[in-house]
Order: sequence, then C-alpha cells, then structure tokens
Amino acid sequence: MTDENSSATNNHSTPAQTRATIISEALPYMQRYDNRTIVVKYGGHAMGDPELSRAFARDITLLRQSGVQPVVVHGGGPQIGAMLERLGIKSEFRGGLRVTDKATVEIVEMVLAGGINKDIVNTINHEGGRAVGLCGKDGRMVIVDRLTRTVVDPDSNIEKIVDLGFVGEPKTVDPTVLKLVLKEDLIPVVAPVAPGVDGETYNVNADTFAGAIAGALNASRLMFLTDVSGVLDKNGKLIKRLTIAEARALIVDGTISGGMIPKVETCIAALDRGVEGVVILNGKIPHAVLLELFTEGGAGTLITR
Repeated sequence: MTDENSSATNNHSTPAQTRATIISEALPYMQRYDNRTIVVKYGGHAMGDPELSRAFARDITLLRQSGVQPVVVHGGGPQIGAMLERLGIKSEFRGGLRVTDKATVEIVEMVLAGGINKDIVNTINHEGGRAVGLCGKDGRMVIVDRLTRTVVDPDSNIEKIVDLGFVGEPKTVDPTVLKLVLKEDLIPVVAPVAPGVDGETYNVNADTFAGAIAGALNASRLMFLTDVSGVLDKNGKLIKRLTIAEARALIVDGTISGGMIPKVETCIAALDRGVEGVVILNGKIPHAVLLELFTEGGAGTLITR
C-alpha cells in the first residue's frame, strides 16, 4: 500500500477504529493506575450542571470498572448558602471559612451528608456504578480539632484569633471503612462532616478533608476539580507540572495569587501526608478526570514532591 493510500485510509477511519485507537493509547495509563487509589474532590460548576454531573458519574464508574479505586469527596458551599437563605439563617465568612454555629452545622450536615451526598450516589449508580454514601462520622473515619483563624482587624491593624464555631480541621484519619468499601468494588462518596474530639459535629473544608483522606489512603493521585484550568503562569498559560519547591517560589513571586494560594497550599499539605501527586484541573471540561489520568498531556497542573 502506498503512503498516499495509507493516508487516505487514516483520514477515513471508522468510529470503531477511532475508538480502538483511543483505547490503545489509554491502555498504558490504565495499567499504571490499576488497583491504585485516586481521590477526587468534586465541587464547583461541574457539580451544579446536570449534564456534567452525569458525565462525571460515568467517568468515575469507568475508572472503577477499569481497575482503578476512586474515592469521591464532595463540597457543597453554594447549596448550603441557598438552604440557609431559604431558612432565614444569616451566615458570614471569616478568613475564607463559614462561621458555623449550632443551628448552621445542623443545616450543613443535612445538606452535605444528606441531599448532596445521596444525589451523587444516585447519579453514579444510575450510570452503572455501585456507590455508597459516607461522611467523616462513619467508623470514626475522621476526627477533627476545632479550627480557629487569625485575622487582621482592618481598623486597628491588630491580629486577633477568630472563633469559627463548629468548623473543624482533621486531626486523625482512620481509613478502615474506606478500605472495606473499596475491597468490595464499591465507590465511596464522602461528605466533609465529622465529629470533633469533643463529640460535637463539625463542618470541614472539603479540600482539606480530601487531602487528609488521600494521605491516609496513600493515594496515587488527588484531583481537585475546580472552575479554573489549573495554575497559570504570568502570561495566562497553563503550567503542566510543578514541584513543591517550584510552587512555593511561584507564590513568593506573585505568579500564584488570590484564591489559588490556599488551593496550592492544600496540595502541598496532601503531598506531605504521602499522596504521590496532586492535580488541579477544570471540572467544567467534560471527562476531565479521564483526560488527566489516561492521556499523555493530562488536563491540569500536576504538583509532585
């Protein structure tokens, strides 16, 4: 066959041939993550879009069916805010975290561990997966300390410690329940609500919660689905890979700024806990999880030690 004929054949590949090519290219990456744990922090725009939610559920189901062990940790800030507003409960933020009193934490638990969690479970199950809804309370999976924040008073310029109420920070993580669920080929979907050392219920930042879970499981990847492509350089171009040292340098020189700083710091903390690599990627891109794991170029910014 001549080169010309070969080229013509390639240009007129059938859908089946195209799919076979994609699968063959993805196979080495699928083998790389076979029986490895991937923690996905799910939130942002992707969680509020029905079509993206279904695509996410199909992707998580495919990961499980291809031998990967996915764990989903989800947020729900906008949904919590909407419910508080509907019930006439005022809510404020300090240091980037919601101040959570007794009445508020009851709503947080209802929305996160109830409505949102079961919606995600139901969507994954509808797409052919076998998901189970959990939260930090199950099997004493996560125990937290009460979290405080140091803020600067704008009038006096004096630092002061702010009590955030029932907001917690992971103290210990026992992954026994998660490992049992994964062993049975089930997909854990975990809400960031957990008991404190005092026995009270606490709201936990979903990013921090996901990092603690991923560290306890020695995950191969922790993936943060966000509303941005990843870490951008000063020209607005996506940075594909960073080491911890490079990420810290970009914070110092101002390339990483604003809301991306705490996101990257959470990535670094997860790496310090034992996660092999952490990825920040855009959850609004259909099949972003599969693109990141199973293609050469990936889909976001990978940070490693």
